[in-house]
Amino acid sequence: MEALVAIAPWLLPMVILLALSALFSASEAAFFYLKLEQRRRLQRGGSSQRVAFRLLHDPDRLLTAILFWNLVINVAYFSLASIVGIRLEREIGTAAATLFAGLSLLTIIFFSEMLPKSFAVMRAETLVGWAAIPISLAVRMVDPLMPLMRGVNAISQRIIWPGFKPETYLQVQDLERAIEVSTQSKAVKAHEEMALRGIVSLSDLRLDEVMRPRMRFVTFTAPVHLTDLGEQMTPSGYVIIEDPGSGEVISALNLSDATSLPEQNLEGLASKVLVLPWCADAAEAFQQMLATEREVVVVVNEIGETIGVVTLRDLLDTIFSDGEGRGFRLLRRKSIQELEEGVWMISGLTSLRRLTRSFQTPLPETRHVTVNGILQEELGKIPEQGDEVDWGPFHFEVQDADPDGHWSVKLTLREVTQ
Repeated sequence: MEALVAIAPWLLPMVILLALSALFSASEAAFFYLKLEQRRRLQRGGSSQRVAFRLLHDPDRLLTAILFWNLVINVAYFSLASIVGIRLEREIGTAAATLFAGLSLLTIIFFSEMLPKSFAVMRAETLVGWAAIPISLAVRMVDPLMPLMRGVNAISQRIIWPGFKPETYLQVQDLERAIEVSTQSKAVKAHEEMALRGIVSLSDLRLDEVMRPRMRFVTFTAPVHLTDLGEQMTPSGYVIIEDPGSGEVISALNLSDATSLPEQNLEGLASKVLVLPWCADAAEAFQQMLATEREVVVVVNEIGETIGVVTLRDLLDTIFSDGEGRGFRLLRRKSIQELEEGVWMISGLTSLRRLTRSFQTPLPETRHVTVNGILQEELGKIPEQGDEVDWGPFHFEVQDADPDGHWSVKLTLREVTQ
């Protein structure tokens, strides 16, 4: 009994340290388990949730602080456990000290690691809202040490991997050959091959080749109410909001992922958009969208005017589609349809890259990316029904237009004299 009285003052601090260790362990799991939609809800939540959202803007700083405090707390816990063990060894014997040491270790493993992290994964969003304020204070307390810890980390990397060099940059052609080799060995299935080719193709596509032209998406001005949508999904799948003064797109709301929507002021749920020039490649846009957690890119021309938008769904369709292209995504019909032998019906939105790939033939050099651009340049006017154009290996004959002015074009192959 005297031994228990002697160690009692040390047990309360150990319990407090145990609880703090559980807090930081659970916070680590919760913060970094959050999915994209959950992070967006934090931005629109209460004050503590917005604090959590700001912490996630610098994940390296957040993780470093959490690991630092967890380490300090665990070291303090085991220091107290050692003191109690020494006292027990003196008062009772070695067996009691060994038993206490083992129980202390199992306690911190179960109650400060396994149990808190399991709970955090199941209730990540709720726990982050509770823990945001204390974790924010802990991060600020460590901020003065951040330069030192980052410096030590950089030095240790130079010492451990002094000869570490980046791999040689791979060209798109190298990746395509690697995919072909892997599929020949049947290591990659057909749908995986399609996805890999789609990912590689993004680095070879400009934004103006995948964007939705201005006339192919619907915009709204604030305030936006649910009744404004007319109980229908927008063509792009997003509520795209423009500035009433300039007419430029400023934000967008993904309708597909929304589980519930308020009756009024939908613009309050919208996220900001990225702005990129028409000549930026799709791979860079995709990378920036993932890094900034934004789903819509506004494509502008050389004088800064909006000429189209690219959504995350558009890029995913490009990656996982079966090659139908932008025409199918916008018009919901095949871009190239064979009417009879040697004659095809194509959309004016069909990209020249797709023509090259479909007909396995080189095309003349041009600054345009679609059949519409070729027709307008060769004719010097807006195409009209019956207009004909010979260009490279193709003969184009303009047919009719849909209500939005997109032309259907009859294509035949022609003999080209050298």
